[in-house]
Amino acid sequence: MKSEKLKIEAILNERQKWFNWKNIKPIYEKINQCKIENEKWKINFGDVIEIRGDKKYDKEILEIAKMLKPWRKGPFKINDIFIDTEWRSYIKWNIIKPFLNLENKEILDVGGNNGYYAFRMLEFNPKSIEIFDPSALFNLQFKFINKFIKSNISYKLLGVEHIPIYDKKFDVIFCMGVLYHRPDPITMLKELKIALKENGEVILDTLIIEGDEEIALSPIRYAKMKNVYFIPTLKTLYNWIEKAKFKDVKFLGKKYTTIEEQRKTNWIEGESLNHFLNAEQTRTIEGYPPPLRVYLKLKN
Repeated sequence: MKSEKLKIEAILNERQKWFNWKNIKPIYEKINQCKIENEKWKINFGDVIEIRGDKKYDKEILEIAKMLKPWRKGPFKINDIFIDTEWRSYIKWNIIKPFLNLENKEILDVGGNNGYYAFRMLEFNPKSIEIFDPSALFNLQFKFINKFIKSNISYKLLGVEHIPIYDKKFDVIFCMGVLYHRPDPITMLKELKIALKENGEVILDTLIIEGDEEIALSPIRYAKMKNVYFIPTLKTLYNWIEKAKFKDVKFLGKKYTTIEEQRKTNWIEGESLNHFLNAEQTRTIEGYPPPLRVYLKLKN
């Protein structure tokens, strides 16, 4: 255990250097110089995370927010500054929220992006929340928003692959939009299970394809994404979960991703969902079925 802790510390120390990258360092320094955390801010954790306070910082806040583009998860509103993120993340959150029991729980959010979902978890009064995400930019977005919220959420520049050497177990693990990015999904599910306490649970969101067969799509690109390895039918996904030896699976819902949920805004760079689908929005640009997400609760 001691050696694994040292490995994690070494990884985190090495990744701290990421904040010296030439495209990251100016943002890092700007956020650290901004003293907004010294003020009192009113926070409303609704679908839009709203932050209100002294408007004397608005010019500086807008400058930093623009430096932090692209904003994927949200949205956030700081006084009159509306950060209209690519994803309306509350659509997904409102699907899973009725099934959550997070009070006094130790939680891990794998691939937590800028912390939007972790911030939404605060209303449940969990014991602790940790985020794993190996993105310096998303980490800085989190640091920026957390200057207003002042939460005790811990954000580590780690990925799901570090879970086996992370010396802690959790009551609840959120794994949303990660599984299809991993070349060995069954191994990943096993690693999530190992990181759970007894009777712990995983909230899983992943892509699937329709069908009754025990098959999975394995595209070179899917919706212009190069890092998609397997998109299973629901039956195949259940097979993977059984192979990972979870005790129980609860179906929470499924939903096609639409341009109401994911779209290009002034707060991102490049393309979004409407560029990844055909003109009729019935297939991906490569000719595959459009993005369909399933939401499950897996019990340890």
